[in-house]
Amino acid sequence: MRILLFPMLALLAGCDTPSPAFRGIPAHRISVGGSDFDIRIKGLRAEAIRTNAQWAPRMAAIAPQGVAAIEAVSGCRVAKLTGDQAMMRARLDCGDGPPPAPRFPLELECEAYEVDTGYGALECRPVP
Repeated sequence: MRILLFPMLALLAGCDTPSPAFRGIPAHRISVGGSDFDIRIKGLRAEAIRTNAQWAPRMAAIAPQGVAAIEAVSGCRVAKLTGDQAMMRARLDCGDGPPPAPRFPLELECEAYEVDTGYGALECRPVP
């Protein structure tokens, strides 16, 4: 049992680990079309790691969500996309000049309503 436990823990530890080129860069979490991604931007390159479980996704089915997530966070157009359905790398086309600063994370001010039954509503607004 101990022999099987270590490899399983090692696999789980690598689920959201960036590649060496993006190590130390904070991730921006975003959901697009039912897929969750951690996006890291470094200059004119981006890395998207899909963090949710999906049954046997193909790259062709996940790529549009990955591109949309990268473009939403970076503010730039994806010029080239490589990788697979779990980790995608992109070259960005930001027009003239460097990419703008990522628009995430947003600072939100939230209020909870009707939390008596364990369920409720959460209303959030961006802090100016």
